[in-house]
Amino acid sequence: MSKSRKVSGGLCMLSCALLALSAVPAGAAGKDFSFSEKANERLAKKLSIPIYFTVPKSTWAPLAGPFDTTDVLVDFKHPEALKTGSDAGLRIVSTPRSGMSARLAKSGIFQTGDILLSFRPEWGGAGAYPNIQMGISHTGVAYIKDGKLRNIDNPLNEEYLGKGMSADLTSAHYKDLKFIHVIRPRGLTDAQRANIVAWATRINSSAGKIYPSKIKFNDDYNAPKFKPNHTLNFVQHLGQIALGQNPSGVLDLYCSEFAWSLLSLRDCDPASTADDFKGSRVPACVKPPMRPLVATGNNIPKEGSSTRIGLADGPLTVIDELKMPLDERRALLEQVFVENPAGLKKMSEGHRKVAEAMQPKFETLKDYYLGVSGGNVLQRTRARMIRAAFNVAVPENYSPTSYLLNTLLPPDNVNRTMDYVATIVIE
Repeated sequence: MSKSRKVSGGLCMLSCALLALSAVPAGAAGKDFSFSEKANERLAKKLSIPIYFTVPKSTWAPLAGPFDTTDVLVDFKHPEALKTGSDAGLRIVSTPRSGMSARLAKSGIFQTGDILLSFRPEWGGAGAYPNIQMGISHTGVAYIKDGKLRNIDNPLNEEYLGKGMSADLTSAHYKDLKFIHVIRPRGLTDAQRANIVAWATRINSSAGKIYPSKIKFNDDYNAPKFKPNHTLNFVQHLGQIALGQNPSGVLDLYCSEFAWSLLSLRDCDPASTADDFKGSRVPACVKPPMRPLVATGNNIPKEGSSTRIGLADGPLTVIDELKMPLDERRALLEQVFVENPAGLKKMSEGHRKVAEAMQPKFETLKDYYLGVSGGNVLQRTRARMIRAAFNVAVPENYSPTSYLLNTLLPPDNVNRTMDYVATIVIE
């Protein structure tokens, strides 16, 4: 699993360009995100990502600046968005790697409970699989403790938590990583954040003892523990392990499932609710942070307060927001499914094998994309049939990309529980 997370080199660094673009002196406090045409042009060249790797501003979390940081804060708008009058882009926090954990914690931009998504811009245009994943390869959870922004990830090993399980973004995984999308669960209270810190501390401090004997990594992302109309007993199992209650069996969770389970414990105080985890029933304090996603949703073309977005709907939803002419939109949708051997070479060996194996299977999904987004009557009918078939075949899930996908729902949608905060660019 660890080898599959490694990404080949060749991606240009953004540090010099971004530092040069900052209008605020490096030592100044009270910064906020800002846009400039010059910065945008240089970022566009350095990032070199398709527009469906960005998100519209309707996804953005409200942030109360200015921020006490020496990092560079930039609002990036994708060139294609500028052409179509869209606001699709990214909030960029460019930060030197040295000391970034303390600096990010101090800034006030990031909070306990934020979701850390490992983002690979070099996946853009590499083929259907990496495009549908929107360049996202891994999920962790952030928490602030002792003045540092820390991470908790499954696998609970040194590669992800660092030497001595320091969990301060200095592990091999985060040293290899240059971009992190940050997603925030809506409405977290101080008490809930305190609970997340307590659970994360317990798990990280005992990682060497419980991994992989009690918790291990599940490399089958198509086999979630969540089952509709079933209890969240696997979340209870995680709590029991964290509390040292020595439950029977080994709990295997993939990275985004582990994050979902940990956030499901946000209403549980491990000190006061420990006895509740000893019984056969799942404690009442266990509550899902986000409804797991179906394979393909009904958010396009339908609009409403209860529509759902699907696991495969990311690029489709971003492109639909652009409101471009039908022929241009169709051409962009088709690009999502173009096989690009040169692009695949930029992926790690593990991800590349998955992408190559799945490429032929995406042809049907292409028909769905083209039919549901402006197709004729026959195409729309076929798209609805494809949607139904996909949703029967694929279980509801919480893939690494699902947290970003949730932010693409309308702000007032009842299923919207996440907001996009920013993208960290590590120098």
